[in-house]
Amino acid sequence: MTSPGTETSQIRYARLAGFMYLLVDFADGLGMHITSRFQVPVNFAETARRIMGSEFLYRIGLSSFLIASLCTVFLAMGLYVAVKPIDKNLALLALVFRLVEATLFGGLSVLSFVVLELYAGADSTNAFDAKQMLVLGHSGFAAGSVGLDIAMIFFGMGSILFFYLFFKSNYIPKLLSALGLFGSVLTPIVCFGFLILPQYSRVMQFGLAPVAIAEILAGLWLSFKGVNLRPPVSGTMNSVEAQSTR
Repeated sequence: MTSPGTETSQIRYARLAGFMYLLVDFADGLGMHITSRFQVPVNFAETARRIMGSEFLYRIGLSSFLIASLCTVFLAMGLYVAVKPIDKNLALLALVFRLVEATLFGGLSVLSFVVLELYAGADSTNAFDAKQMLVLGHSGFAAGSVGLDIAMIFFGMGSILFFYLFFKSNYIPKLLSALGLFGSVLTPIVCFGFLILPQYSRVMQFGLAPVAIAEILAGLWLSFKGVNLRPPVSGTMNSVEAQSTR
């Protein structure tokens, strides 16, 4: 049985997690919306030209990804404290997966800003010939894509465990936790598919939609409702019926 102080802490951290769910998804969405307007896959010269035309806006997009990585740490901590009473070991394992995810996405942010300097050099000094630009375009796109897929695999593993613990509990609606669990299981499968069969990535990317929807719904629920720490109604009714038959 948890103490009132522990329950209060759970509720507060659950609301923190809900807010961070929304903030992480917003920051990632903003970053993708901005940077996708500039990037031309495997065309280094055209991408460099577009970026240098509005470098400040592109830096905002890259910074949004970094903000999402930072907020993932707070998200993971909030989820850990919220579900720790269900199973401490699984909650800790989920926390580790999400922290590794945040680290990998942070590394991708570093890589993105380094590549930005290459874009600036290519556009301002013509330091690269056409063949070198082609190699840089392929290398930069491949490194970012592979890094993203690997980071998403760690995300999926942590998300599976957190939503599984929610499913075991009465903290959020079962349907919502089931959707999150289903979407989280799909995520590593889809990302391994990206790595093994990249030619089908356009089709497989739709497999990431369920977890995105579940995160937004879970974020809204936790932000406004928090977690339900009351025991299940069926369990309460069974105990009352058992006492009445004595």
